[in-house]
Amino acid sequence: MKQANVFHIANKKILKAKSKAKPVATNLKKINIVNDEKVHKIDKVFTEIQKNVKQLSKTVPSDSSKKLKIPMSREDEPANVDAAANLLSQL
Repeated sequence: MKQANVFHIANKKILKAKSKAKPVATNLKKINIVNDEKVHKIDKVFTEIQKNVKQLSKTVPSDSSKKLKIPMSREDEPANVDAAANLLSQL
């Protein structure tokens, strides 16, 4: 028996394992690139929304917040979601 043959076969098995790992790594890299692009696009949208909210909050007179009456909801009545959203938009 030649020991060179044993090592030669062992080396082939390692190469096969490495070649199988490469497509997975490249696919993960592609997925990460796509995810990064999506995150970047969504970040742009959110920054635009934040700018719009800041501009709207500057244009809304401060007297309107004094005129708003916060309805006190009873436990029997459901919460007024529209009023809550309106109040949050003024922050």
